[in-house]
Amino acid sequence: MSIREGNLEAPIRHPINWKDPDFYNEDLLNEELERVFDICHGCRRCVSLCQSFPTLFDLVDESPTFEVDGVDKADYKKVVDECFLCDLCYMTKCPYVPPHEWNLDFPHLMLRAKAIQFKKGETSKSHMMLTSPMKVGSIASKPLLSSIVNWSNNQKILRKLTQMVLGVHVDAVVPKYHSKTLTKSFVEETHTSDEKVAIFGTCYGEYNDPQSVLDMVDILRHNGVEVKLVKKTQCCGMPKMELGDLETVESYASENIGPLKELVDEGYKLMAPVPSCVLMFKNELPALLNDDENVKAVSEAFFDPFEYLSYLLGKDKLKIDFKQLDKDIVYQVACHQRVQNIGGHTKRILEMIPGINLDVAERCSGHDGTYGVRKDTHTYAVKIGKPVAKKVTENTDLVISDCVMAGNHIAHIADQKVDSIHPISVLKMAYGI
Repeated sequence: MSIREGNLEAPIRHPINWKDPDFYNEDLLNEELERVFDICHGCRRCVSLCQSFPTLFDLVDESPTFEVDGVDKADYKKVVDECFLCDLCYMTKCPYVPPHEWNLDFPHLMLRAKAIQFKKGETSKSHMMLTSPMKVGSIASKPLLSSIVNWSNNQKILRKLTQMVLGVHVDAVVPKYHSKTLTKSFVEETHTSDEKVAIFGTCYGEYNDPQSVLDMVDILRHNGVEVKLVKKTQCCGMPKMELGDLETVESYASENIGPLKELVDEGYKLMAPVPSCVLMFKNELPALLNDDENVKAVSEAFFDPFEYLSYLLGKDKLKIDFKQLDKDIVYQVACHQRVQNIGGHTKRILEMIPGINLDVAERCSGHDGTYGVRKDTHTYAVKIGKPVAKKVTENTDLVISDCVMAGNHIAHIADQKVDSIHPISVLKMAYGI
């Protein structure tokens, strides 16, 4: 029987049956890992995406049989640990994703393996803390303490101590903490409109980068949109999902979905400044909690910021009276925005600005939250992000990414010194607000 090479159909994803006892059966997991690894070994087109695939192929090539059956199953963990669930292999490379009969979903298989590792207690305490941005941020952003934290993060000797205790690589760029958080800075307004957006500020927007969210608010209001900030939110759950801690993901969702569904019922569309958080509500929570109609309703109401601006543009409600902005910009398209499968809305709108020159990089930054800062993976994060960083020249004015953490990482590892900001802040410049 012949097997066709790939799909003409669009990729689909199955629900993640993480509450089925077989999901945590290690023997069944290893059977599936061997099946999928054998397919990947025979294809190898994902070799340039991340460190998981070179790790796998080296294990195969160095095995006694030169095939997957010669790889010690204990070494499968080495492949799993390098996957940071960017989803690019699934969305941009793999020809065998469902509905193909081989039914290959590499990222969600890695998620299953991570979940088993977490259940077995194999996750380090430092990694568990790094994937708790809401808890860390609420402490580190306290008045006076935030200044001490920010100062210490710029001291090489103290960073070496942080590396030993918390596992944060001494050379990794780490975000600043703001005592004037997003919630404290956001100003309510009485303006009402048919177009209404509620912003889920995210842990990063709340504690590390409130200005980008405030710029987003200014742009929306400039275009006549009624804006509300979602209050008392929990983390979206993406960091815990990448850890394999699915019970905590469900717990966070139980806190977030109710208030978000109420806003949806009031006619609000939902938005978040970080692509990973948007992806979590759009795609991942519906896959994990596929029988929850409220999760589905929230998913359908969620927009990436520039996706929403394109929606306004389509309704002739987006102001396009942009000022001349003579800037050469390296634009890294965030992985978790790409895999939302919504198209290039950021590029489309920014290129409407007179004088702007975008050098677009559709490659992974290598950062992915904790992967880019951990001492055991930072070197690989630099290796993965270097092709994008090499686009930065002495003529580059800015680095931008819809994921500010990714943009900061690229600017940090570039040979030329350059600032990094959210694309929404470039748009605010062009409006002259």
